[in-house]
Amino acid sequence: MRIPDTAPGAKVLALGHYQPSRVVTNDDLSKTMETSDEWIRSRVGIQERRIAGDAESLEDMAAQAGGKALAASGLATSDIDLVIVATCTLESQIPNAAAVVAHRLGISSPGAFDVNAACAGFCYALSTADSAIRSGSARNVLVIGAEKLSQWLDWTDRSTAVIFADGAGAAVVGPSDTPGIGPVVWGSAGDKSEAIMIPDRHGSLHQEGQTVFRWATTALHPVAKQACERAGVDPAELAAFIPHQANLRIIEAIARRLGAEKAVVARDIVLAGNTSAASIPLALSRMLERGEVRSGELALVLGFGAGLTYAGQVIEIP
Repeated sequence: MRIPDTAPGAKVLALGHYQPSRVVTNDDLSKTMETSDEWIRSRVGIQERRIAGDAESLEDMAAQAGGKALAASGLATSDIDLVIVATCTLESQIPNAAAVVAHRLGISSPGAFDVNAACAGFCYALSTADSAIRSGSARNVLVIGAEKLSQWLDWTDRSTAVIFADGAGAAVVGPSDTPGIGPVVWGSAGDKSEAIMIPDRHGSLHQEGQTVFRWATTALHPVAKQACERAGVDPAELAAFIPHQANLRIIEAIARRLGAEKAVVARDIVLAGNTSAASIPLALSRMLERGEVRSGELALVLGFGAGLTYAGQVIEIP
């Protein structure tokens, strides 16, 4: 048996994102259910969200975000030999999204699979890409987080319909002489798995909001700190903190306890809603586009959600 020469590290080379054009405001929702702009803002911090049209599929959004990331990377489609899509909202479980998206983008014969770790999925997929490159199993990897949560919601249930949204974010990951993706800290709390669930193939998304809120605001800041420790980075060195965009109060609670005073904290939740596995790459891509962070700076990404699963790592901003 021969082990191939491998890259000493991997890093994110480029990002891309896509959001549907349809904007749904809190006032729009108040016309169809018992809620209000003030009620939604005070509880989750959302002002508006993007919802895909009936003819716009999860794969459509994933291909849009993935294509933008690939173009920004400067790589050719022939340079990509692995595609990973993080999602929990496929309309059909077979075929997987990754193979379909790869074909649409003109990527020939890559390894292709999906990861379902719900809102932590992008971080799981990013760590998998990092490991694949460093082990020699892949050269360059396209990682996409994409969700069409709108097709799994009960639009009369204000506990979920006001929170979740649609979108996609993507990253191209390639080899690096120095590590640009830190060690992942991941885990799960399966005893609380029923706190966020779709009960059956005909069901709608159910969430026990208070259970999730208590867990997220108490259990996750130690994970964030441990991810920094494993990467050898002091939180004070972080330029950005991009947690999963679950709820503005959760985001701000974790950020306070992390102690990253200089970091720009992503608050994409306000205008994008909770897009599950898409939220971290979507938020980071938009932050970079707006000039809020700079290439080469360090960011902490932290995903968490249904399962209950969580994962975090420090990355170098492309």
